[in-house]
Amino acid sequence: MAELIDTTRIKEAVRERYAAAATGGGCCGPDLGCGNPTAVAALHEGETVLDLGSGGGADVLLSARRVGPTGKAYGLDMTDEMLEVARRNAREAGAENVEFLKGEIEAVPLPDASVDVIISNCVVNLSPDKPQVLREAARVLRPGGRFAISDVIADEDMDEGTRRDMKQWTGCIAGALTRREFEQQVLAAGLVDVEIDETHRVHAHAGSAIIRARRPEVGGA
Repeated sequence: MAELIDTTRIKEAVRERYAAAATGGGCCGPDLGCGNPTAVAALHEGETVLDLGSGGGADVLLSARRVGPTGKAYGLDMTDEMLEVARRNAREAGAENVEFLKGEIEAVPLPDASVDVIISNCVVNLSPDKPQVLREAARVLRPGGRFAISDVIADEDMDEGTRRDMKQWTGCIAGALTRREFEQQVLAAGLVDVEIDETHRVHAHAGSAIIRARRPEVGGA
């Protein structure tokens, strides 16, 4: 997919929209998304989970319950307002095995091979540099770790007018990869066993989908 809008403009527009959403000024609440990645990921007790673009923290808190006290759930978000909401929600829930990090999904502030599972709820499409997001996902996953997200998949015939519309970008439509592009970029990042299953339509030229993959075991298995 060709770059149609300046990347700096995209990031600022996304930041502004979701900061407004966190404080009640946007059209959506602090828990945005297009699917249920915690169900998709089939989390197990003791695992470490990272939510890319964690927003108000709902999926992080659900993940924390599923991995139990011996596990850990991280949330990563670039928006101060969303992080404030998420940390307040964690305090109110009494969740002790969670941590919310400030940063961008193109530069995850965690060490190599430090998480078992990556989840994300309709956020990867918002990034202007999706190959870097996927490389970072592969980097922080442990060998055998799982990538299990919900996101938007564009139809091959999405028109250029939609692609150039900033409201459609921040609304999770214009920046979406096609099924073919998503699979290619996940594989290029070093993940394997890619599965993409559309769940429902969200736009005339796009659908919500579940995307699964994994980091190969040591030795490439």
